[in-house]
Amino acid sequence: MKFQRNVSLKSHTTFRIGGPAKYFYIAKNSSDLIKAVQQAKKRKMRFFILAGGSNLLISDKGYQGLVIKIKNQNFKAKKNNILSEAGTLLNQLVRLSLQKNLTGLEWAAGIPGTVGGAVTGNAGAFGRTMADIVKEVEVLDVKRNKIKQFKNKDCKFSYRSSIFKRTSHLIILSCQIKLKLGNKQKIKTEIQEHLNYRDKRHPKEPSAGSVFQNVSIKKLKPEFFKEFPQAKKAVKENVLPVAFLIDQCDLKGKKIGRVQISQKHPNFIINLGGASSQDVIKLIDLVKKEVNKKFKIKLKEEIIKLD
Repeated sequence: MKFQRNVSLKSHTTFRIGGPAKYFYIAKNSSDLIKAVQQAKKRKMRFFILAGGSNLLISDKGYQGLVIKIKNQNFKAKKNNILSEAGTLLNQLVRLSLQKNLTGLEWAAGIPGTVGGAVTGNAGAFGRTMADIVKEVEVLDVKRNKIKQFKNKDCKFSYRSSIFKRTSHLIILSCQIKLKLGNKQKIKTEIQEHLNYRDKRHPKEPSAGSVFQNVSIKKLKPEFFKEFPQAKKAVKENVLPVAFLIDQCDLKGKKIGRVQISQKHPNFIINLGGASSQDVIKLIDLVKKEVNKKFKIKLKEEIIKLD
């Protein structure tokens, strides 16, 4: 297989940040993906599977290994199920679900990235997640060089995570999503409502999406809301939005170099043009420090760092 050399990764991420990959390969189907992984193993080479490039911060120094960009994008509806390869854009499935009058995926409208990435990070919004609709996932087990089928329970979904995020040798090839037959007009209306919501509240500048995981109220001390009564009004679906915490620390609009905490949504860090990964990390560290200082909460990052 022929790998490209020293390919800039900036244009392959929604953040528009990142240095070159030492080796780069575009996998147009699952077979290409499997062969590329096998070649990397044979050469004892580090490798990283790159999907839509959202929720990802790549070092300015790049990646000293093989980046496999997945473009396996076949998908189809079969009765109430959608079968999709990992490289399919999530929004393509949203459109297909509307065409087929299938409900259960409306919440994903406007979310950037691919199906594989959404399953890996258990993407979610408006009280729904991938864990609610994934029926089965086809996986390449790199250690054993075998293709396996994972049922929903095998995926070990948790908040913005799964076994695939926690276990690097399991690579998603495709998945089966189970939806329900619904009313087309209702589905269309809900999709449009979610698109409008994101258009009004999310920044247009390049970003990696939400930087930090929201905080489950179960993890807060009982006296927290007595000390910060205003936080109770911010709670949605049993989580305290990190955007509220960042805003309360007066960090909205804070800049370091060419990166900034979004004025529109404080859990987004935006690239003002020519941003560096180091400046993003400095801003992340500042937010963690200030939130912990004021609220005694240790934030967890939702984005993945690659160096």
